[in-house]
Amino acid sequence: MTQLAGADALAALDPVFAQLAVGAGHNLWGLTHLTTREKAFICLTADLCHPHLDRPLAMHVQMALINGVDPESIRELYRHLAPYVGYPILVTAFQRLTELGLAQAEDDQPVEPTPLTGPLARAVRTLEDIDPGLATFTEDQLAQRWGRPHLSARERALASLVVDVFYQTLGPSLRLHAELARSAGATDETLRDLLRGLAEFGMPRAWAAAEALLPRPGEGA
Repeated sequence: MTQLAGADALAALDPVFAQLAVGAGHNLWGLTHLTTREKAFICLTADLCHPHLDRPLAMHVQMALINGVDPESIRELYRHLAPYVGYPILVTAFQRLTELGLAQAEDDQPVEPTPLTGPLARAVRTLEDIDPGLATFTEDQLAQRWGRPHLSARERALASLVVDVFYQTLGPSLRLHAELARSAGATDETLRDLLRGLAEFGMPRAWAAAEALLPRPGEGA
């Protein structure tokens, strides 16, 4: 069974809550259709969405590092999520990484936008019919992220789905990120595990997202 970082500290706060929290943590870390990195990224993304940048973030950074996630991947996750959760919260989050002693950034190269293709390009074209200016900004933000190194396309898509669940953006944004995840190898079972893991951070949100995202038994994707 995975050893959860910070369990002793939770017990010092409240022993009964600690038992409940550890049980919920083991649910997430025991899921079989997500990689260890993806489980760590779920927790780190959840911290930005709440935001929970104090002890929860410290615990989740420690869990990520213990399980072999390199510091640059954590930084890249934050870079990717900036326009999804808001740039201002990432300023504080990067400050917290410094306070926690995370290694300094290795990647300091100028950002090179990558032209959008596939679902991302289609999403921008759809948005152009609604608001061309917003479409231009969105295209710029997406082009700066989805072709970068340090995270896979599947990891980026799953992290973006976490934001959709937290913010309950269960329409076009959810469908776009689910399509991107599936095109990068995610299956219905991957998405089911994602929502089961996210239930730790809010069952009602996970329930609503499951209604919007998952096929019912016997139905196709």
